[in-house]
Amino acid sequence: MNMFKPTKATSIEEYLDLLPPERKEPILFLHNFIQKHAPKLKSVFSYNMLGYGNFKYANYKKEIIDWPTIALASQKNYISLYFCSVIDGEYIAETHKDVLGKVSVGKSCVRFKKLEDLNLKTVEKLIKLAAKAPGFGEKATQ
Repeated sequence: MNMFKPTKATSIEEYLDLLPPERKEPILFLHNFIQKHAPKLKSVFSYNMLGYGNFKYANYKKEIIDWPTIALASQKNYISLYFCSVIDGEYIAETHKDVLGKVSVGKSCVRFKKLEDLNLKTVEKLIKLAAKAPGFGEKATQ
């Protein structure tokens, strides 16, 4: 079992309890940070991640599923924050990658090793943007 990525959790509480201390602290901080800045996004546990809010999404099997607007996960080598939001045809994480801090950015994923590597002011902005514009627009079903 990977000590940084809980694999047997079935709830937010279990997920947090299974994290080692060096991961639990930043994950718990971000969990509370997201809830503070997007209180209307309901917290859920799905796809072995902490999720916040949801939208309808067509997965690779073309099934329509509920997908989290924002998600948070402990991975083997880093922590991931997902901002599932496209504004004016662009993924919000990608449009802010230059001001997010010492991170690696994919389309909607922000990967980092330590909480100190993140620019929390920019993360706060992305949380609020994602809460207002959940989903991938047309890209969700392509």
